[in-house]
Amino acid sequence: MTRRAQKNSKRVGAVSVPWQLIAPVGLFLTIFFILPIGRMAYLSFVDPKFTLDNYTHALTVSLYASTIWNTVSTSLTITIVCLVLGYPVAYLLATRPGTLSLVLTACILVTFWTGFVVRTYAWLILLGNAGPIASLFRAFGVQPPQMLFTTPSSTLAMIHIMLPYMIFLLYAVMRRIDSQYLRAAANLGANPFIAFRTVFFPLSAPGVANGCILVFTMSLGFFVTPMLLGSPRDMMISQLISQQIEQLLAWGFASSLAMILLCLTVILLLIYNRFFGLTRLWG
Repeated sequence: MTRRAQKNSKRVGAVSVPWQLIAPVGLFLTIFFILPIGRMAYLSFVDPKFTLDNYTHALTVSLYASTIWNTVSTSLTITIVCLVLGYPVAYLLATRPGTLSLVLTACILVTFWTGFVVRTYAWLILLGNAGPIASLFRAFGVQPPQMLFTTPSSTLAMIHIMLPYMIFLLYAVMRRIDSQYLRAAANLGANPFIAFRTVFFPLSAPGVANGCILVFTMSLGFFVTPMLLGSPRDMMISQLISQQIEQLLAWGFASSLAMILLCLTVILLLIYNRFFGLTRLWG
């Protein structure tokens, strides 16, 4: 074999190896992700006949449109509260290493590693009529209010579930901010608040974007927690999809709802990719 043939052989082998490595993953994603989504998209247009009625029905009927809006507004509320609560904690973890930081990290990790179903049932116990919060009301001679199966109870539990994601994404960005920038700002006459507002916070903005986009997109698909803790009046889109399939066997309409949810997620990711890039999603 000549040298040229050997070089061509090596070049072909070098090109073919990545495809051989990617092929199993590509096959897996095609079978278990792309094809099911394609089937779902197809059903949304052809069940019971080829029409756009499933989509117009979902977007124009007040019951279904309000469910979609409730899903978006609840997810937005969860995102904002998680950001407000998570930013100070992440800032403390990133700038104050020590015993307190270790204790906080351990508490957050324990919460993060506990299954969200377990955490949901924990809130059922805490907010129940025989739970510790209701007992505390009775100890002060006050009749406890209705806490379970309300919008605040389900929102509170979902915030509890999503808060660790927000904290860790913020922390991943904050820990890479060089403290010398803050010292330089202080040397130039900036007080701690001005240094934080003009130096630290802008540098942590990618972490804010990372946490908000992840928490918001994950909150759009909440099912178990609002079903167990929420009010029937505040149904989210995942519950509506389950109802359409299990009770009404309306596969086409359920598929259109799922496609609307998927489109909302894709639009958010495209906006994020436009300004920050998806490669920075994990800090």
